[in-house]
Amino acid sequence: MTTAAMEHLVPFVGEWRIEAFGGTGRSVFEWTLDGQFLVQRTEVDHPDAPNSMSIIAPRPGGDGYIQHYFDSRGVVRLYSMSFVDGVWMLVRESADFSPLDFGQRYTGIFSDDGRTIRGAWEISHDATWEKDFDLTYVRIG
Repeated sequence: MTTAAMEHLVPFVGEWRIEAFGGTGRSVFEWTLDGQFLVQRTEVDHPDAPNSMSIIAPRPGGDGYIQHYFDSRGVVRLYSMSFVDGVWMLVRESADFSPLDFGQRYTGIFSDDGRTIRGAWEISHDATWEKDFDLTYVRIG
């Protein structure tokens, strides 16, 4: 890796079992292009959850990250991302590649041993946030 910002994301690298909607899936985080970017590929065995791929890059100016999200429905989104003191946040509050019909945010907290991320997605239609669904990651590799 060539930047301190990307080195900070090492705790994500590896294979994870994901738990959501009462089912499971698999998510893999891996470096690409000589460590300049972190790619997340997710496959979910549930009809309400699409398979997806995200590319994470440092935000220009050094304040957090940008996550470029793509999924099997053809959805493309851009999330603001932070990872501070074991807390992973993704936020989308403005239109980007698709209209903004609702705001979204995910907050995940790494366990002390780094083997579990427990979190939830929230949704907002009017500036009030409400829980959408839980999403937990458990390291398997």
